[in-house]
Amino acid sequence: MSCDADGHCVTCSDEGVPMRVVATDAEGLAVCAGGVEVMTDLVGDVEPGDELLVHAGVALARLGGREADG
Repeated sequence: MSCDADGHCVTCSDEGVPMRVVATDAEGLAVCAGGVEVMTDLVGDVEPGDELLVHAGVALARLGGREADG
């Protein structure tokens, strides 16, 4: 799954939303601002402070925080 230049999902046209990780749990989910739980399988391990592009509860890309994936 990928996003176009405007951050919209190329599959369904919904918008990806930048979210900041505030915590992680033992099951590998990131807890983002507002208490939103996000699956991180596509971006790997995350830690508090990382910023992710999220669509439908799934992190699609790492935007900032630790070194962003190139």
